[in-house]
Amino acid sequence: MIKAPHYNWYGRGFKLRAAITVACQLAFVLFGYDQGVFSGIVGNEDFLNTFGHPSAGLEGIIVSIYNLGCFTGCVLCFMFCEKTGRRLAMWIAMVWIIVGAILQTTAYSVPHIMIARFITGIGTGIETSTVPMYQSELCEAEKRGRLVSSEPLFVGVGIEIAYWFDYGMSFTTGSIAWRLPIACQMIFAILVIILVFGLPESPRYLYKHGRGEEALKILCDVYDGTPDTPQIAKENREVIEALKIEQENGEYKWSQLFKRDEVQTGRRVLLAYGMQFMNQMGGINLVVYFITSVLEINVKLSRNLSLLLGGVINLMFFIGSLFPTFFLDKYGRRKPMMWGSFGLGVSMMLISILLSFNNTSVAKQTSSASVAFFFTYMLIFGMTANCIPWVYVPEILPLHVRAKGTAVGISSNWIWNFFVVMITPTIINNLQWKAYLIFMCLNLAFVPLVYFCYPETSNLTLEEIDWLFYDGNVVRRSRRVAKHGWERGEGWGSFSHQGGKGPSPAAIESGSLSSKVNEATTEQHEKGQ
Repeated sequence: MIKAPHYNWYGRGFKLRAAITVACQLAFVLFGYDQGVFSGIVGNEDFLNTFGHPSAGLEGIIVSIYNLGCFTGCVLCFMFCEKTGRRLAMWIAMVWIIVGAILQTTAYSVPHIMIARFITGIGTGIETSTVPMYQSELCEAEKRGRLVSSEPLFVGVGIEIAYWFDYGMSFTTGSIAWRLPIACQMIFAILVIILVFGLPESPRYLYKHGRGEEALKILCDVYDGTPDTPQIAKENREVIEALKIEQENGEYKWSQLFKRDEVQTGRRVLLAYGMQFMNQMGGINLVVYFITSVLEINVKLSRNLSLLLGGVINLMFFIGSLFPTFFLDKYGRRKPMMWGSFGLGVSMMLISILLSFNNTSVAKQTSSASVAFFFTYMLIFGMTANCIPWVYVPEILPLHVRAKGTAVGISSNWIWNFFVVMITPTIINNLQWKAYLIFMCLNLAFVPLVYFCYPETSNLTLEEIDWLFYDGNVVRRSRRVAKHGWERGEGWGSFSHQGGKGPSPAAIESGSLSSKVNEATTEQHEKGQ
């Protein structure tokens, strides 16, 4: 374990919580900027001349190798970030991104730009494996969905900044038109580095590494209280109890990551992996990376109009992401994900149908009409599949594998992102309208997958989510808890986990909204004692 320097710049309470959230959101602005910046660059004349007018296949590799770097970053995070801690991992990520950005900005050959994008991707992989986990471990259960889902909202901000910057630079000539947008990602990385100096380490990480007093002090700073404050005392107790139970089987090694143990570690890692698989295989990066090319090649629009529409279409990503930022904790994770997958599938189906009339007398009208469903696709994705996986992955995982499991879950995002981005230039050139049918089928298949396999986690503390997996049908039980709250004898400290001493008030007590219906019963039980 490595200690990183820390300066108390933000004080206690709201200011500190706001600084944590701003740093995490700014890291995801950088993430979005990196994703969006190449969309307006790949068709730039000077860019094409510099790299020898690459074929569709080579163009796909140049763009997608960034995602392969992100996957590598997740692997590195899996291997080392349990030793570095959350804050130092964020610093390391920013250094990789800055080095990669410098190399991309100075690239003059295909191998040079590919290596540079790979290095930038390593930083982004570490960043995206660490930041949602860090935020989820430093916020209240009833706000976790809104706060963590605000990070993908700021991915939309980054994408928009990149698109309109690209559009503005398209009116200039020479290499500055694409080198300057690439170089500007360093600004965001430097700002994140500065902000993290004043942020605390994750208390759950400190508890796990035997630094309980330091962790308790951070909890007091974050929630602006004392060790006796009910919220702080409860969280302190729950984390310690969770660690005790999770460590009964000894230290978890990599080979045990998919273990079928008491808390169903293996199943939860697979759920995390699958959620990020759904995030990518719905076809989002066909739109984010290549909307300009799609509008030129499939819809037959001019370069300027394609760039302009690409920026407006990606604005829907940001607008849609406002919904989960404010309402995800109210509507939960399961229903929005199912309805979202259905809406994405229908949008892809209608795009495919309307583009299939190419080379007919109504081709111009139908292809123009298809643009509307790129708008609906991005709006629906922003409302659902954009934010939910980033919230779900760190919260579904138990503490003893949260760092490694999050890296595995986020690695799914990047390996399938790489796959989609690599094949997109080829399929939109060769398959034309049929390419969208692939993503239609995948999106529709995700609806029953979520319904039967994914439990509801909204408004539960991270330790209560552990309890969901102890016995019974997890999905059905989570739906009952979401509607009616915990029953007597369930939760931390229940009869089965307190050595037969019966339920304690601490077991029934919960900070989650879903279990507050039991508060009156708990108070009567305490008075009876």
